[in-house]
Amino acid sequence: MISNYPLMSLLVLLLIPKVLGWGKDGHHAVCKITQEYLSEEALFAVKQLLPDSAQGDLAALCSWPDEIRFHYHWSSALHYADTPDFMCNYQYCRDCHDSYGHKHRCVTGAIHNYTMQLKLAYADASSKFNCMYNLTEALLFLSHFVGDVHQPLHVGFTGDLGGNSITVRWFRRKTNLHHVWDNMIIESALKMFYGSDLSTMIQAIQRNITDIWSNDVSIWEHCPHNFTACPDRYASESVSLACKFAYRNATPGSTLKDEYFLSRLPIVEKRLAQGGVRLAAILNRIFTSKTGIAQA
Repeated sequence: MISNYPLMSLLVLLLIPKVLGWGKDGHHAVCKITQEYLSEEALFAVKQLLPDSAQGDLAALCSWPDEIRFHYHWSSALHYADTPDFMCNYQYCRDCHDSYGHKHRCVTGAIHNYTMQLKLAYADASSKFNCMYNLTEALLFLSHFVGDVHQPLHVGFTGDLGGNSITVRWFRRKTNLHHVWDNMIIESALKMFYGSDLSTMIQAIQRNITDIWSNDVSIWEHCPHNFTACPDRYASESVSLACKFAYRNATPGSTLKDEYFLSRLPIVEKRLAQGGVRLAAILNRIFTSKTGIAQA
């Protein structure tokens, strides 16, 4: 049974300043890509749920769950799923729990939970779920966590906290391996290849989706058994990529330079593409050809 997480007022959301730091670029890219693949009905439903401050742009608030982690302490464990060291696979029953052992409290459990909240509310506009759940928060958490689960080290090893305890140098800068994959590969790509313009990078990824990855899109979108979302599959992909690419040649104290950067950037860009396409597919399955969410 999917557990429900605490809900709080949107006041915190509305007070968040509208500042986009480069650390948010990955989530911004995922949600920008998503909006290009939403059905007309799904796009309308998403815009209904967004606060006025977003001006109809889901990407503007895709990093909100990171910004409120210190206010919503209960949500911290929902951004990742740690796996046993060096096993390089993911199992929901084994791995989806928080540091206290509470089941279903991980990124895949959260995706299941918020998908179900939106699906139940949208399937019946008059249902009790419209009052029970904060659907705007559900949309923002779902959008963010689908992005998180596609970052390989968000499904990394328990022993190094998904690479957070592996100190490395990114060229000359001291950092940790998790931060390299969260931010620094994207930051370096923006400076080196995209004129420090995130929109240019997103457009390049979108061209790849319609060109070299076009035959893969339907596979990315598909979930078995008519499931609305299949985050266990996304997590399994991520830990496999973590083993093959993120952890490889990134030992504690090592310096990661061009060879690491140029061989890992295509992985990062493809995961951003997959996250965007899959989030759109999930939202389309939730919001298309349904009764609709009741107006407040």
